[in-house]
Amino acid sequence: MLFGVFATHSPESCPINNEVSRKTFAELNEKINIEMKKFNINKIVEFYVSVLEHQWIIIIDAVHAHDIEKLCIDVGISSMSTVKIVPMNRHEDLITKLES
Repeated sequence: MLFGVFATHSPESCPINNEVSRKTFAELNEKINIEMKKFNINKIVEFYVSVLEHQWIIIIDAVHAHDIEKLCIDVGISSMSTVKIVPMNRHEDLITKLES
């Protein structure tokens, strides 16, 4: 199942402006790759960063939203950001469902 993870932080906690956040962000990919296996996360589909909006959008293929929640805590995303986890559907899949 696909989930959108919307992580928003303040300008003060932005990795551009905050040394602790910068270190966490620099280590994020490595930590995610290590930790995702123990939380039933199949893969990170995409990871987008909107610098001026102070928001990250991560598309994750996972079994449960609670597993993503645990991942966000363990790798440090929730230490600098408010996190919203939203179930997502691919547009093509919805169209197929509507046409059947």
